Amino acid sequence: MTTAQLSRPDAMRALLAGVTADLQAYPQLEAQLHAQFRAALRHKSVELAAAAEAIGTLVDAMLARRAERVALVQRLVGDNGTMAQAFALLKSPLRETMEGNWTALEQAVIECKRLSKRNGDLLAEQYTIMQRVLHGEEQIYAPA
Repeated sequence: MTTAQLSRPDAMRALLAGVTADLQAYPQLEAQLHAQFRAALRHKSVELAAAAEAIGTLVDAMLARRAERVALVQRLVGDNGTMAQAFALLKSPLRETMEGNWTALEQAVIECKRLSKRNGDLLAEQYTIMQRVLHGEEQIYAPA
């Protein structure tokens, strides 16, 4: 069944389930980003590859849930709908819980982006150093 075919209550349930699934997945992603960093520091290529594979799998699933979430919000509140508008459709205790979950999810995203940038910066620096070691400096001395 496509998102457009879901009843409004089923669309809301799917939306809430997707947010919950992402909340559960982000600690796994954070752990893999830490593992990737440790592997990069120690130059452990097998561990680095395993972390990259796990990160890719987690991110692919998150991207799929995000696409579904966008479609579900559009189903619930229209093409330009927001999560806040979708949550506004919920009754108070559940709405407050989901708003809190959404805020926690946003914070997890920010932290994982920070860790990903840190890892990317480390890997780029290691690559640059390796290129210098293998190919030497281009202009060690200024021409006379």
